[in-house]
Amino acid sequence: MIISRHNIFILIIVVTYISSLQGQVVDSTFTYDKLLSLEKERVLLSADKYLSEEPITVTAAKSERSAGGIHDYYSEGTYWWPDPVNPDGPYIRRDGINNPENFDAHLKFLIRFSIYTAALTAAFKITGQEKYSSHALKHIYAWFVDEETKMNPHFLFAQAIKGIVTGRGIGLIDAIHLIEVARSVEVLEELNVVDKENLILIKKWFADFLNWVTTHQYGIDERENGNNHSTWWVAQVAMYSRLVNNPKQIDFCKTFFKSEILEKQMAQNGSFPEELSRTKPYNYSLFNIEAIGTIAQILEDDTIWNFTSPLNKNIKLGFEFMFPFISDKSSWQYRKDVMHFDELPVRMQSLLFAGLAYGEKKYIEIWENLNTNYSDEELIRTYPIRQPILWVKNEK
Repeated sequence: MIISRHNIFILIIVVTYISSLQGQVVDSTFTYDKLLSLEKERVLLSADKYLSEEPITVTAAKSERSAGGIHDYYSEGTYWWPDPVNPDGPYIRRDGINNPENFDAHLKFLIRFSIYTAALTAAFKITGQEKYSSHALKHIYAWFVDEETKMNPHFLFAQAIKGIVTGRGIGLIDAIHLIEVARSVEVLEELNVVDKENLILIKKWFADFLNWVTTHQYGIDERENGNNHSTWWVAQVAMYSRLVNNPKQIDFCKTFFKSEILEKQMAQNGSFPEELSRTKPYNYSLFNIEAIGTIAQILEDDTIWNFTSPLNKNIKLGFEFMFPFISDKSSWQYRKDVMHFDELPVRMQSLLFAGLAYGEKKYIEIWENLNTNYSDEELIRTYPIRQPILWVKNEK
């Protein structure tokens, strides 16, 4: 058969167009219904347990070392310890080694709040049963609306260090557990179960917090940190901006992500040198790629998933670098983490997000098989995105 020049030209155009769609076509074999079949039992088992749990906010505990008040979030630097040479003096840093004596009650309350709210909201999305939404809202109102129990919208006293500082910008990493809370509020609003008056107050809280995160020096310090802290700063700002409809900050996140996160944090092979230099390089590398996938999912923009920087860095490169070490940890060629190496990896929702965005079945398959039933407090603290039902849309 002879193919005319015209037909060859048409064929080239078609092939080029199909190639351009690679990485943008969602894996048609994995649908929302498939996700529902995988997640429904897990979500409902958790949510049913949480129905009997009452809200606990920052007002339930107070550290005598906090410079803040009863409504202020307070935590202490995770890796800071008493100086053996000067036990009563300023603390000293031991990177990667948690000090169990440091005050962490507020962080535990915040994680609990995030876990319960997200599971209850996911259960409501699945079943439509009001018992789940009302209990999720009970927790949300306690943290953001009720005058007696709500938290002030700042993290001025987070990650304090005894004898050195009453709070630090680095403390904003604790607030990553508000990301899925904010998404839960979005879902509950979309499903028309939040009354207008309380919704206004909730969004005002997040708008005030967003303003603090983006204008206070601590927030700026976190943004400019240059490692996973900067990445999770973008994830937070993007989510809070989406909730309160702040397009200016969303646009800033897109620009900052491209120019600062990808271009400056990622090496040419897709690794993250700042994370590899730490005492927990495996955990921190996973932590950073989880933030990157979360950002892309929040921004809901194909140009983020498929953006390639002038130095040929992109999100896919990062996932391709980490994927072999997730599927076979024994192939990890860098030093082992000083803590929690044996328990990793656990399920990372970014693998699902990237699998859907790029049509990569291998990401989704390994996501399905990673452990969701882990109890290690450090790992629970590290992975704040837990309910994919909240993040994947039902296209019906």
